Order: sequence, then structure tokens, then C-alpha cells
Amino acid sequence: MAKTLTRYLCQECGGTSPKYMGKCPKCEAFGSMIEEIVREDEISKPSNVVRGLSGRSTPRRLPDIDVGAEDRIHVPIGEFARVLGGGIVPGSIVLIGGDPGIGKSTLLLQMTMGMASKQRVLYVSGEESERQIKMRATRIMSHNATQSVGEKSASTSLPEELFLVTETNLDVIMDHIREIKPTLLIVDSIQTTFIPELSSSAGSVTQVRECSSQLRELAKTSGISVFVIGHVTKEGTIAGPRVLEHIVDTVLHLEGDRYQAYRLLRSVKNRFGATAEVGVFEMHERGLVEVSNPSEAFLAERMVNAPGSSVAVTMEGTRPLLVEIQGLTSPTNFGNARRTPNGVNFNRLLLIAAVLTRRARVNLSEQDIFVNVVSGLKIDEPAADLAIAAAIASSMRDKPVRADAVLIGELGLAGELRMPSQMPLRLREAAKLGFKVAIVPKRLRKSEPWTKDIQIIEVRSIQQALDAAMGKPERQKGKKVV
Repeated sequence: MAKTLTRYLCQECGGTSPKYMGKCPKCEAFGSMIEEIVREDEISKPSNVVRGLSGRSTPRRLPDIDVGAEDRIHVPIGEFARVLGGGIVPGSIVLIGGDPGIGKSTLLLQMTMGMASKQRVLYVSGEESERQIKMRATRIMSHNATQSVGEKSASTSLPEELFLVTETNLDVIMDHIREIKPTLLIVDSIQTTFIPELSSSAGSVTQVRECSSQLRELAKTSGISVFVIGHVTKEGTIAGPRVLEHIVDTVLHLEGDRYQAYRLLRSVKNRFGATAEVGVFEMHERGLVEVSNPSEAFLAERMVNAPGSSVAVTMEGTRPLLVEIQGLTSPTNFGNARRTPNGVNFNRLLLIAAVLTRRARVNLSEQDIFVNVVSGLKIDEPAADLAIAAAIASSMRDKPVRADAVLIGELGLAGELRMPSQMPLRLREAAKLGFKVAIVPKRLRKSEPWTKDIQIIEVRSIQQALDAAMGKPERQKGKKVV
């Protein structure tokens, strides 16, 4: 009988070490080494896991390769199809990650229930029993029905071509796949799946890497589309080695605030479509409901003519989104003023506050600044700089920003405004939602003409933008202008 050895594997890069190290010597990640017990024969002999996409390969000329007009598989959820790039590509493997309880399993179950009428689907769960999945499916069907139905009628309305199995052994799962021959395979989750030839426990770096490699081979050789659910770490990244994200074709993240009803399905990597696409959903009793017009939903509860509120137009992939930016200033009670952002980059907030103080004569050195992006969104692009600055200045002056205006522009250190990308698309979205005025940077190069559905106010500096949004500040004797 082979002896067992203890080694330490890095969860980030998969590197090994005979002893524990606080920092991985390969990728230099801190605290990523985990203990793993393996047999000597696994180290000395090559793994029995089959590698490669086929047994034999033959080089072919590029013009001789027949691609064919292969259509994507239709996805009944429009927001999901948008993030995937228009549908599911046959033979692709998709990884979905997200916090526990965010709705990953619910979203995939809703998708498979809508597709099982035309496609044969195999749902493999290693975390829930078949009865639990059946209860969730029945609840979704009962809430989606137009009238209340009993348990018996709800059960008969469930799709016939949706097969459920509770299994974690990948060899047994492969036998089920050969028997059922599904078009779509769901694995929930990759961290619970294991290969019995490997002595390491399920969820280890070796098991995750080898299981995902076999699922990739299955997808590429058989044409079965595979969806894999992955756990996330405390930092919000998908657990396991980084090679897992390189194996799959598409990486999706389902994110959202646990205290908010909105969920964002974000595309991080996509070999068959645009990256940075976002699908918006809202959590209901009947599951995740897609939000076809998220801008209108995000602005539904906005208080008009309230100081410290402005509207920005941000781009999420190819989709423009209108979001409310809230700013609040308050005299500090401590020696150093605080800067508290929610949904905005902290360093970006420091930059905007410094430019407002030096270039726009808004003294914020003794003011605590709080900035919030409504609905739990996170904005990274600099096109929202002008809206953030206007919200802060509006709270400081206690004067509201024009209720019918949107503010778009990147803020420079000299107080100048710079033009962001895809401006015509942003303006058309603002006009569609009823906004009458757009305050934008002055255009210095000829490009696509502005839309005529909205009034364009072009400005060069942050001071001009604040004057256009709130009017020039009133001067009073003995008081400074802010």
C-alpha cells in the first residue's frame, strides 16, 4: 500500500510546497497555501485522468476547416441571453460565481425549466437533494401561474425533459450523461465534484482543476453545453486556482447587495460575446425576474429637487444605465475629515474632493463627505465624475441640481472636463427617459452629431458645469462663496 504524504498547494496558482509558507513562492499570494494529503504513486506516476480534446489530432489548413452556420441555443430569459452574447453556444462551458444565497441555483433552474420544453437538460446537484430542487421548481411555477393552482396541477406543469440527479462522483455523472444524452448540463457545484482516482478531498485545487478539465473535454467533443456553479472566497473571487477561469469559455458573476432586491449578472470573460455586459434582475417570490428597463427602476424613488442628488449615465458593457448619485457634506467633529463612498472608488472620491476645493472654490477641507450610488450599483468608469462632483457641491451649497438634467464627464486635475466614450448612446438613453438637459464636456473634435431630443450644454471646466447645473452662487457680504 502506497504511503501518504502531506504537501501544501496554492489556491491561486496551484503551486506546491513540502511545507507551509505564508507567501506562495510562485505567485506571491499571501495566505493561499492549504494542506493536502496525497499518495506517493500520485506524485511519481502520471494521473489517469484523460487529457486533451481527442485521442488523435491532425493539422488542417485554415481554409479547409468547415465552420458551418451553427445557431446559438435560445435562452428564454432575455437578460441572461444578453450577457451570454445572444444565447448559448453549443459545446461551450460557462462558470457562474456569486455569494452564498445570491440566487445562482435559482437562476439556472429558471433557465433550464424554460428550455426543457425543447432541449433535454440534466441538472446535477451536489449540495441539494432532488426533493429540495423539486420544491423550488414547484414554487417558481406556482408563482408564475396566472391563477392559483394546486400541488397536483403544478407538478404536471413541470417540464418532462428536465432530469435531476444528486451526485458528486464525476465518473458516475459521466455515466448518467452517456445514458441520458442531454443538450444542456448543469453542475452545482464544481467544489463538491470529485474524481475517485485522486486521493485529495472534493474542493481541493487538484480536484477542481481535474474535474473542470474533464467537463471541458466533454463539452468540446460532444457538443453539450455545460454550466458550472463555483463558490466564491471572502474577497468575492471564485474559489480554486485561477486556472479554472482560464479553462472555461465564459465567466459570469452574480452580485448584489443582500439588503437590496436587485441582482446584477456581470460578464467578466466571454469568448463568444462582449465582456463587461450586465443583466439586471430583481428578486421576487417567484425567483429572479428580469428588469428590462433598469434605468427607470433605479430612478423610480428619486426625490426631485433635493439637494445633494444628481443623475449620471454610466455604461455597463454596451448598455447605458442612468443612476442616481447622492452626496452629503457635514462639518467634521474630528481633526481629519472623513471620506465615505458607497459604490464609488475611494481614491476617485479623494480626487474629486481635491479638485472641487482647489478649482471650484468649494471648501471641503473641514467637511465629512458621504457619496452613495442608489440601488447598490458600483461605478468604476470616470464618466460619472461630474455627477459625483455636482452631488457634493449641491449638498455643500444646499441648492438642488436641475431635476431634468443629467451630468456626464470625466474630471481632470486642472478642473477641466474630458469627453467619455459612447456619448451619443448615453444621450439617447437620457432623452428616452424624459430628461431635457445634458451637461457634457465641450466637444473639440468632429464626431457623430448630437441627438436633437435633448438640450446639450457644453462646458469646459467644473466651475462652468456647476453654474449650469445649479446657477451661479450668490455673493453675500462677509461670507465666502462655496
